[in-house]
Amino acid sequence: MPAEDRRQSQAGRAGEAGDGERLTYRQAGVDVGLAESAVARLADHMRGTARPGAFGAGGGFGNRFELDPAAWDRPVLVSGTDGVGTKLKIAFALDKHDTIGLDCVAMCADDVAAAGAEPLFFLDYVAVGRLDSDRLEAIVAGVAAGCRQAGCALIGGETAEMPGMYPEGEYDLVGFCVGAAEKDRLWGQDRVRAGQALVGLASSGLHSNGFSLVRGVIERSGLRFGKYVDEFGRTLGEELLEPTRIYARTLRAVAGDFEVAAAAHVTGGGLVRNIPRVLPEGLAARVHKGSWDRPPVFEYLAHLGGVDEAEAFRTWNMGLGMVLVVDREAVARLVARLRELGERAWVIGDVVDARGADKGASDKGDRLRLIEGEGP
Repeated sequence: MPAEDRRQSQAGRAGEAGDGERLTYRQAGVDVGLAESAVARLADHMRGTARPGAFGAGGGFGNRFELDPAAWDRPVLVSGTDGVGTKLKIAFALDKHDTIGLDCVAMCADDVAAAGAEPLFFLDYVAVGRLDSDRLEAIVAGVAAGCRQAGCALIGGETAEMPGMYPEGEYDLVGFCVGAAEKDRLWGQDRVRAGQALVGLASSGLHSNGFSLVRGVIERSGLRFGKYVDEFGRTLGEELLEPTRIYARTLRAVAGDFEVAAAAHVTGGGLVRNIPRVLPEGLAARVHKGSWDRPPVFEYLAHLGGVDEAEAFRTWNMGLGMVLVVDREAVARLVARLRELGERAWVIGDVVDARGADKGASDKGDRLRLIEGEGP
């Protein structure tokens, strides 16, 4: 036992012996009764995400999901876990917590969907220094809304009250998602070939990545989150808290009709670091920078903070939240179908031999070449 811990323990025992007072868990900062009542308020939100197979913990501990054997031939489970990162700092500053849960679901469920899998169930973990029932309900209501968008059930979660771990009013939020796919229908590197096309799906803005750079830009500029920005048609804070798009249902809708080879979920590291994750050795991606519409937030922040274009592409999604790899002959039909589903989609480039393509701006083994112009 470290010396400082021993001193604390000894001081506690001396106090008990001297005045007869007993220390309770509540006095130490954890109110179990409040936690139980707060969790009870979440039940309706969870029930609203129900889907076949989900039946919770059954009054016990582990949460359960029944995979129907008649519905699958050779199912493979696909899992994803992630948090929201420092975008939480924006939520804290604005005291707005009802959408951050959607971000958490998107980060996990879209990783699962990018493997060609159907998200089945989700669990969340909320850690706080001091529990606030209203704030917790707002967070979990956002998680439930995200689960409904993704088509997965919120079957359980954990709320941890840890005095001294977080500043007043702050918390951390993490999610865990599990999905399933037929083994012979999984998307990935083994299906990717030179000559295939890249189809990008529009993001809603920054999503949930690169916020340390965002916050650095805001702090350096001295702007306030309440500033109205003409380019956004709303305040800076509202733009930054725009929820991450959830593509899971869209990907499931096209999976049955199109031979998608792979999908890259554009998260931390932007296009530069995420598209190469689905490319086998010997292949590279060629992306035409002018082939899609970029939300104004990227140019606004880059100009405000003096962020050069290469750094922006290494950090932010630059307007694309998901990139699909498909055979060239299917591109026109796929883009049309994606637009029917409400997505904004563009052909943004192609897969090429890593040794033979013109070099562009990349820092990941030259696996992604950013080309000037509007595209193939």
